[in-house]
Amino acid sequence: MAERVRELRDRVILGEYGLRNVHTTDFPGNYPGYDDTWDQKKFEQNFRVDIIKMEDDVLEFDMIGIDAALANAFRRILLAEIPTMAVEKVFVYNNTSIIQDEILAHRLGLIPIRTDPRLFEYRSAEDAEGTEIDTLQFELKVKCTRNPQASKDSSDPNELYLNHKVYTSHMKWVPQGNQADLFPEADTPRPVHDDILIAQLRPGQEIHVLMHCVKGVGKDHAKFSPVATASYRLLPEITLLAPVEGELADVLQRCFSPGVIAVDFVNGKKVAHVASSRLDTCSREIFRHEELKDLVQMKRVRDHYIFSIESTGILPPDTLLTEAIKVLMGKCRRFLDELDAPQMD
Repeated sequence: MAERVRELRDRVILGEYGLRNVHTTDFPGNYPGYDDTWDQKKFEQNFRVDIIKMEDDVLEFDMIGIDAALANAFRRILLAEIPTMAVEKVFVYNNTSIIQDEILAHRLGLIPIRTDPRLFEYRSAEDAEGTEIDTLQFELKVKCTRNPQASKDSSDPNELYLNHKVYTSHMKWVPQGNQADLFPEADTPRPVHDDILIAQLRPGQEIHVLMHCVKGVGKDHAKFSPVATASYRLLPEITLLAPVEGELADVLQRCFSPGVIAVDFVNGKKVAHVASSRLDTCSREIFRHEELKDLVQMKRVRDHYIFSIESTGILPPDTLLTEAIKVLMGKCRRFLDELDAPQMD
């Protein structure tokens, strides 16, 4: 009975026709013999963050000992409430390309700008010009011409034309006020990637625009979101209920994601064992095989979240996580201040 209660509290069961134990049930008084009242000291003892992988713009970490509501709060904040800088206004001085002004402005707005948004203030809606404390300015000026050195028989646009492809590398930062002193030469504001294609031109066509970048958050527009993706999943747990040997071991291995099941030779026989449950995507392919479905039990650990953050490159993913924590702390402070504030009739 105790084992059954622990399973109800701590595991989500993946069955052939659905999921069981999907709802959180460890609230006070639900299980005799368990004290589920929230206690900060107990939470601090059980809570843990393990960094699994951090390379370039990708961070994978485990957050253990929290509820789904808190995990989802971090995900939503990462997507929509961490400020960044993005192109908000585009002043078109000349655009003779085939791309309409509105489409060009939209494409420019979605280009991630590598600069620290914490150095800037939010721009007032009434401020049409912007200042050095709330606006970054970029200029894009490109004109396509024919290449006089091109072969007469050539049909390759890369050889026939000069500047026929407009890339983000053509965007030049225009410092305002004291911004040139604020940013060192090696870390000036610029697009995250230099090779994003903005438009294609032909001889005689030209693009000349001035862009104003302002500070904003993803819930106002997706262009301000600092992450390409931020997601989490529960840690899989796979258990073999009986030995799986011979040809069945190979079938079992093919039912799971690569690396989940390993097949070794033991006393001249193939024997399967679980190598890494973490790698499984929980496809439940195993339940299509009558000879195997009763030999495997699939679960997910309810309070073990595998987070994955992929930054757009504006800020490192570990910085995004710390900023998300700060945003959540600010929300908690505001809520406590509301509780302490005198109630108005």
